[in-house]
Amino acid sequence: MQIIINGEKKQYRPDDNIATILTSLSIHSDIMAVAVNMNIVKKDLWDSYKLKDGDCLEFLEFVGGG
Repeated sequence: MQIIINGEKKQYRPDDNIATILTSLSIHSDIMAVAVNMNIVKKDLWDSYKLKDGDCLEFLEFVGGG
């Protein structure tokens, strides 16, 4: 299945979820928020959230400062 991650098209297996995609990209989930098709997905759902072909994921990193 094709997923768009932060504007870049990537191929994943149909059973992949947000957690497995984060791991495959070596992204540390402790500082991230994830939006699927512009809707924030709660962290406790990342292991079970069912992605669909063509979904658009945005991985958002929190940055401190002022």
